[in-house]
Amino acid sequence: MSLLEKLQGDRAALPAAFSAKAVGLAWLGAFIAIAVVAILTQRLEHMLILGSFGASCVILFAYPDAPFAQPRNTVGGHFLSSLVGLTVVSLLGVTWWALAIAVATAVALMMVTRTVHPPAGSNPVIVWLLAASHGGLGWDFLLFPTLFGAIAITIVALIYNNVTREGRYPKYWF
Repeated sequence: MSLLEKLQGDRAALPAAFSAKAVGLAWLGAFIAIAVVAILTQRLEHMLILGSFGASCVILFAYPDAPFAQPRNTVGGHFLSSLVGLTVVSLLGVTWWALAIAVATAVALMMVTRTVHPPAGSNPVIVWLLAASHGGLGWDFLLFPTLFGAIAITIVALIYNNVTREGRYPKYWF
């Protein structure tokens, strides 16, 4: 099969549409999670928001049964990816190849540790951008916003998904 034939896809049917209830519940869950993190940011005077948390909300509230949505994946994936980003930037600087190494390494480590959370793959990019625009980034980035923010949105997902759905959330912890 040629590359051009592969690019045509399998011509599979689109996934089933979400019900209006599912859309509304996902909207409300994402709203609450980001609102909690934003309010905590203001109250604690510590940044708890990462751009990748918006994408995490898609998975946590639209696909809560998916492996990527489990607490282990959400918290672990965000933490590992930020750790990799900080380590690579501190060792190799803010270069295009350091960024590529950081993202690729974060993907591989999430796979090896079984903590894959796709939005977390952008954390090394966020680290790189912040380091480039601010002349560096401190290791406290691992706690604020990465770890505390990821834990906050996960706690909201734990409560919200168990209150609004019949199924259990999470599917597994460790």
